[in-house]
Amino acid sequence: MEGWQDRIVIDPKVCHGRPCIRGTRVWISLIVDNLADGATEEEILAAYPALKPADIRAALAFAAEMTRERYGESPRTRTSSIMKIKFA
Repeated sequence: MEGWQDRIVIDPKVCHGRPCIRGTRVWISLIVDNLADGATEEEILAAYPALKPADIRAALAFAAEMTRERYGESPRTRTSSIMKIKFA
Protein backbone atom coordinates (compact mmCIF):
# COMPACT_ATOMS: atom_id res chain seq x y z
CA MET A 1 0.00 0.00 0.00
CA GLU A 2 1.38 3.36 -1.05
CA GLY A 3 1.52 6.11 1.59
CA TRP A 4 1.85 9.86 1.24
CA GLN A 5 5.61 9.45 1.76
CA ASP A 6 5.81 7.74 -1.64
CA ARG A 7 4.19 10.66 -3.48
CA ILE A 8 5.49 13.73 -1.64
CA VAL A 9 9.01 15.08 -1.63
CA ILE A 10 10.66 17.78 0.47
CA ASP A 11 13.91 18.73 -1.23
CA PRO A 12 15.72 22.04 -0.73
CA LYS A 13 16.59 21.97 -4.45
CA VAL A 14 12.93 21.74 -5.50
CA CYS A 15 10.53 24.61 -4.77
CA HIS A 16 12.87 25.91 -2.03
CA GLY A 17 12.11 22.87 0.12
CA ARG A 18 8.33 23.25 0.11
CA PRO A 19 6.54 19.91 0.19
CA CYS A 20 5.39 19.04 -3.34
CA ILE A 21 4.21 16.10 -5.39
CA ARG A 22 7.15 13.96 -6.49
CA GLY A 23 8.21 14.69 -10.07
CA THR A 24 6.31 18.00 -10.18
CA ARG A 25 6.56 21.47 -8.75
CA VAL A 26 3.00 21.40 -7.45
CA TRP A 27 3.00 22.37 -3.77
CA ILE A 28 0.95 20.42 -1.26
CA SER A 29 -0.34 23.71 0.13
CA LEU A 30 -1.64 24.66 -3.32
CA ILE A 31 -3.67 21.45 -3.53
CA VAL A 32 -5.05 21.80 0.01
CA ASP A 33 -5.82 25.51 -0.48
CA ASN A 34 -7.76 24.72 -3.66
CA LEU A 35 -9.76 22.02 -1.91
CA ALA A 36 -10.46 24.37 1.01
CA ASP A 37 -11.70 26.97 -1.45
CA GLY A 38 -14.19 24.45 -2.85
CA ALA A 39 -12.37 23.19 -5.93
CA THR A 40 -13.25 19.64 -6.87
CA GLU A 41 -10.72 16.91 -7.48
CA GLU A 42 -11.65 17.01 -11.16
CA GLU A 43 -10.98 20.78 -11.36
CA ILE A 44 -7.57 20.39 -9.74
CA LEU A 45 -6.64 17.50 -12.03
CA ALA A 46 -7.71 19.55 -15.07
CA ALA A 47 -5.66 22.55 -13.91
CA TYR A 48 -2.57 20.44 -13.13
CA PRO A 49 -2.47 17.58 -15.69
CA ALA A 50 0.67 16.07 -14.14
CA LEU A 51 -1.34 15.18 -11.01
CA LYS A 52 -3.18 11.93 -10.40
CA PRO A 53 -6.07 11.34 -7.99
CA ALA A 54 -3.65 9.55 -5.63
CA ASP A 55 -1.59 12.77 -5.45
CA ILE A 56 -4.58 14.68 -4.09
CA ARG A 57 -5.24 11.97 -1.49
CA ALA A 58 -1.55 12.06 -0.54
CA ALA A 59 -1.71 15.85 -0.12
CA LEU A 60 -4.65 15.50 2.26
CA ALA A 61 -2.94 12.70 4.19
CA PHE A 62 0.21 14.83 4.49
CA ALA A 63 -1.81 17.82 5.71
CA ALA A 64 -3.57 15.63 8.27
CA GLU A 65 -0.24 14.25 9.48
CA MET A 66 1.16 17.74 9.90
CA THR A 67 -1.72 18.72 12.19
CA ARG A 68 -1.41 15.79 14.59
CA GLU A 69 -0.07 16.53 18.07
CA ARG A 70 1.09 20.05 17.27
CA TYR A 71 -0.24 22.67 19.66
CA GLY A 72 0.51 26.29 20.51
CA GLU A 73 -1.39 29.45 21.34
CA SER A 74 -3.69 31.01 18.78
CA PRO A 75 -6.00 33.94 19.49
CA ARG A 76 -9.63 33.45 18.61
CA THR A 77 -10.94 36.11 16.29
CA ARG A 78 -14.16 37.00 18.17
CA THR A 79 -13.17 36.45 21.80
CA SER A 80 -10.32 37.39 24.02
CA SER A 81 -9.71 33.77 25.08
CA ILE A 82 -6.75 31.82 23.77
CA MET A 83 -6.96 28.37 22.18
CA LYS A 84 -4.20 26.07 23.37
CA ILE A 85 -2.36 24.37 20.52
CA LYS A 86 0.39 21.87 21.41
CA PHE A 87 3.52 21.64 19.23
CA ALA A 88 5.42 18.36 19.23
